[in-house]
Amino acid sequence: MTALPSTSHSVAGATRIPRASLSILVAVVLAACGGGPGQLPQPRPLVIQSGARLAVDDMARMRQIYDDVNYQLQVIAQDPTFLIATSFDSRDVYPWETLDIRPDTAWIRYQRTSPDLRGTYEIYAHLHLMRSEGRLDEWLPAQANAEGWELERAIMRKVADSWLLGRAVFDLPPYRLMDEVIYAHEAGTLDALLLNLRPIEFLEEREAWLAENPDANREFQEWYRDTFDREPPGPPTDAGLDGG
Repeated sequence: MTALPSTSHSVAGATRIPRASLSILVAVVLAACGGGPGQLPQPRPLVIQSGARLAVDDMARMRQIYDDVNYQLQVIAQDPTFLIATSFDSRDVYPWETLDIRPDTAWIRYQRTSPDLRGTYEIYAHLHLMRSEGRLDEWLPAQANAEGWELERAIMRKVADSWLLGRAVFDLPPYRLMDEVIYAHEAGTLDALLLNLRPIEFLEEREAWLAENPDANREFQEWYRDTFDREPPGPPTDAGLDGG
């Protein structure tokens, strides 16, 4: 097994020690050592507290996600031209709720009781930082110049894939908010989830979505209740507008 570099880089006054920043990456390295080069564990079905199951059986897809995640995390850990700074939060927070970008650096926080979130949240911060620095073409070439909703939905798909890899292939423990994201992504309702979680930020996009399909939000709410056994997010006025 190749050892990780031990040198440090100074970025905008901060000192960074390259590291395997995510338990996903650590698990991948360990798996490669024990299972032979290039081998990934078979994905396991996920079952959340509500009883909803999610099965992943496309190993080619998991391999592609692994290659992308593994490479991106190595770049995050070793590239001296930027810094992704993480810290703990006492709350359950989605990745977008704490992101702060300044020149060369992105700050992001995650729930302290769920340290396995770190890499997934680093990926979210890294993609937004790359867009702000005009360097997104390597990571999301089709959205290299995207902004707003188009950019966010593309980034969240990458984020969902990284958490799915960790949960299904490397047996990371559940985390309610990100499990919500991967279940929605796999069901084709990630856009609906994001538009309901962030109805003010993406007000125009949400209104266009509802105008295109007036039943879309009712369908999303039904799926959400069936899947998570709790009430869905969204503006309270929706109940009067669409029968939700």
